[in-house]
Amino acid sequence: MKIKWLDQPEAHDYPAALSYLCLLHDEKTAATLVSRLRRAPVSQFKAKDIFRASGLSLLGVSNSHVKKDRTEIKSGEKLSPLLLVRDSDNGKVVIADGYHRLCAVYSFDEDALIPCKIV
Repeated sequence: MKIKWLDQPEAHDYPAALSYLCLLHDEKTAATLVSRLRRAPVSQFKAKDIFRASGLSLLGVSNSHVKKDRTEIKSGEKLSPLLLVRDSDNGKVVIADGYHRLCAVYSFDEDALIPCKIV
């Protein structure tokens, strides 16, 4: 199955990333990270490597958001690239936006290359 991607993240992904990052950082730091994400180039990483670097658990296909993303993949819709932030202090990658998309893609192919913006 070919997973299709948009060239750039959707506009609503950045406010979602900001909301999440405000849980981890003060508002000014979170806003700076999102500003940097907006300017970052798109790169690619394997789904399994993003999971390993994040330390997060895989959500099952029964999760409603993962189901929705799996349906979009099956119907050939393009997914939005992930927004990632390196947390060098903890040696992890924070998935600022796109966790459910990552889980959906992984359920099809753990070696799939996923477009991401990373800072």
